Amino acid sequence: MPLSWVWRNIGLPCFKKGAIINAVKIRNFGSEIEFTNNGNLSFFFLGIGNAFSKELSNTNLLIVKGKDHLLVDCGALTPLSFKKYNSKLSDVENIIITHAHADHIGGLEEVALMGRYITHIKPLLFAEKRFKNELWKQSLKGGLGLCGEEGQRQKLNFEDYFDWVQPVKMRNMPRPFFTVNIGSINVKIFRTKHEFISSNNWKTGMYSIGLLIDDRIVVSGDTKFDKPLLDYLTSNYKIEHIFHDCSFRESAVHTSYEELKSLPLEIRQKLTLCHYEDSMKDFDPVKDGFSGLGKAGIYYDF
Repeated sequence: MPLSWVWRNIGLPCFKKGAIINAVKIRNFGSEIEFTNNGNLSFFFLGIGNAFSKELSNTNLLIVKGKDHLLVDCGALTPLSFKKYNSKLSDVENIIITHAHADHIGGLEEVALMGRYITHIKPLLFAEKRFKNELWKQSLKGGLGLCGEEGQRQKLNFEDYFDWVQPVKMRNMPRPFFTVNIGSINVKIFRTKHEFISSNNWKTGMYSIGLLIDDRIVVSGDTKFDKPLLDYLTSNYKIEHIFHDCSFRESAVHTSYEELKSLPLEIRQKLTLCHYEDSMKDFDPVKDGFSGLGKAGIYYDF
């Protein structure tokens, strides 16, 4: 099946202009991706599927506010997603990576090489020092550590490709929280439970994070069900909406649909499901009290 057919029939749903769903304004995609807007906080998913989806692409997200933007994750299919939306991945200036699985970092090598050898502009990458070092040594170094023209090969480091920004650690938080301003966009970074050694414990797991944007919108990242974290966020911040990881089958490393259904209705109504399987067609989240399934190729405006 041609990929273009998939995007037309699955990845680009149509809404009435200016449709509002549970206090979120929905706008359709125009001719290319918007890197600036009128100052509203806007979320545009380049893909919405899990690591194995063949129809929905990687769950990667562009956040825009005024003149500022942030790409959250850059998976293996992200360069193709930008092309499908008539846009350039090389226009991305600011990046946060939630964790090191391929559907979240697989396109990062292309970003690095394009910046060094084509645009000659290094994007900003925002990361805790621990993760920045792991990302380079365990994932990127193999493809980027030795580069250059023939006869001029040289050993390169992370800083040869990216300008690194260390977020500031917050005090008196229930688990590691960091904060950073990306222009007018405030981002709070918190640890999540994804791949772990001991049972259901973020402390022993791989480095993985979720995001709180402008103290209003939560992006869970990949995570197991973590009600204490959701309770903390919704009790201490005026959360308007949550884009949450969801598996429509039992998963050792993701939040299941049945677990999310156990949340109070007032939380479910703010919750849009992301990072799901192609089999999502068999479910009706709105009927179960959720805001709905996340969709790629539309704008969520707040």
